[in-house]
Amino acid sequence: MKVFIATKNEHKMKELSRILTPMGFEVICEKDLESPIKEVEENGTTFEENALIKAKAGLECTGYISVADDSGLCVDYLDGAPGIYSARYSGVHGDDEMNNKKILKELKNVPKEKRGAKFVSAIACVFPDGRSFTVRGECHGYIGFSEVGNGGFGYDPLFVGEGGCFGLLTPEQKDKVSHRGKSLRLFEKEIKKYI
Repeated sequence: MKVFIATKNEHKMKELSRILTPMGFEVICEKDLESPIKEVEENGTTFEENALIKAKAGLECTGYISVADDSGLCVDYLDGAPGIYSARYSGVHGDDEMNNKKILKELKNVPKEKRGAKFVSAIACVFPDGRSFTVRGECHGYIGFSEVGNGGFGYDPLFVGEGGCFGLLTPEQKDKVSHRGKSLRLFEKEIKKYI
């Protein structure tokens, strides 16, 4: 089955493809299209709403079943921030280095027991006939005291979850325990109800 992954984030694209392809999906992305998909305003108030906005835009551009992820980091000490604003937390969209520095600054002198956090991934799927669904995966852990490793992307060098710091995990190790891995396994179960 052919699905379009509605993202402009190369890291997410690779991760989603890496997990979806072995499930039997033929993955299409923006680079497979004649023209780029339009930018959309992620003005939802939840991860699920933003994922649906992106998936609907992908369907509109391609006509294919479209899948989109909206994900982020929620830190207990920061009352759930950065949350849906994770990619632009420092004020510049997609600046991982600045986002990580801001988190570390805000958690300066905060002890480990108060540094609880979770990664959230909401996956939305929309169909040409108007049907849609969302699933959510969460991965719980805490924020480390410095960046570790050079694996993954985003907040991975700060997040310590099952299996250790995400910045030190191989892609395969991360897929087994990550929020996105969990949400995509739920996605695989859910999409079978629709096809």
